[in-house]
Amino acid sequence: MTARRLRRWHLVAGTVVLAIVAAGSLFVGVSDLTLAGLLGGRPADVRVLVESRLPRLIAVVLAGTAMSVAGLVMMHITGNRFVTPSTVGTTESATFGLLLATLFVGGGSLFTKMATAVACALIGTFFFMQILRRLTFRDMILVPLVGLMFGGVIDAVTTFIAYRADLMQSLGAWTSGDFSGVLRGRYELLWIAGAVTVAGYLYADRFTVAGMGRSFAVNLGVRYDRVVNTGLVLAAVITAVVVVTVGSVPFISLIVPNLVTLVLGDNLRYALPATALTGALFVLLCDVAGRIVRFPYEIPVSTVVGVIGSAVFLLLLLRGGRRLGVR
Repeated sequence: MTARRLRRWHLVAGTVVLAIVAAGSLFVGVSDLTLAGLLGGRPADVRVLVESRLPRLIAVVLAGTAMSVAGLVMMHITGNRFVTPSTVGTTESATFGLLLATLFVGGGSLFTKMATAVACALIGTFFFMQILRRLTFRDMILVPLVGLMFGGVIDAVTTFIAYRADLMQSLGAWTSGDFSGVLRGRYELLWIAGAVTVAGYLYADRFTVAGMGRSFAVNLGVRYDRVVNTGLVLAAVITAVVVVTVGSVPFISLIVPNLVTLVLGDNLRYALPATALTGALFVLLCDVAGRIVRFPYEIPVSTVVGVIGSAVFLLLLLRGGRRLGVR
């Protein structure tokens, strides 16, 4: 099977599976919702669908798509398959920004909190990139380990401030991705992440060239620093929007891009749509599983993703071998 046919097959099959799972997810939950009730126009069923199930489905798809693309872009422009928003302090920086916004503009709009989270995510991401440029090694594993330590420091500061301000419960909600509270009017910021994801696709060719190194990119006439900074801004904005809206969802930005590029290659023009589709499907499956396992109770999607994602991550480390090495 040629690479082009494989990519086409992946997109078609993934779209069909996503549509089937998405349709089924609309009928999974505590509130009673039936196809017969919808077709018959029963007000209670229509209300549940419009106010809860559809917004939740859209939020899941947007979050999964955006975070997967953010991870793909970041790992590509840094040349390291384990450098993603969840391993370089971007997520922790966004959470810190949300805490600051709550402390100083607690009565402000959600957009104000998002803007603060985006600003802190950008600062944290660019600060780590400065650290990365000063490192004397480029080992595949050691670089993200430094990022995890950097994120750990930010997380410790955030926890200390939240404890002193009696905001530990709020902090727990921000660091645990959960779609159970998504209703109409409470998820619309995620459309910003969707728009930024589309912008990332428009830059796909530039990101591909930048991922080959500064010298190669400059020789081809690509403004390397501008492209890299654009990719970092894209990842920071997406991460902040997702954290503000539904909380942190671990591993998505790490495992999905790695699995897709292992199959389809590193050309972002082809890998990015498949990554977006796979990320949406993976998060949706985890969300449905969280609703079913302890029905009528619900397990947060971050817990389900964390369990599955950690297993896949270990598998990538143990069996990926040289194929996951830095170019």
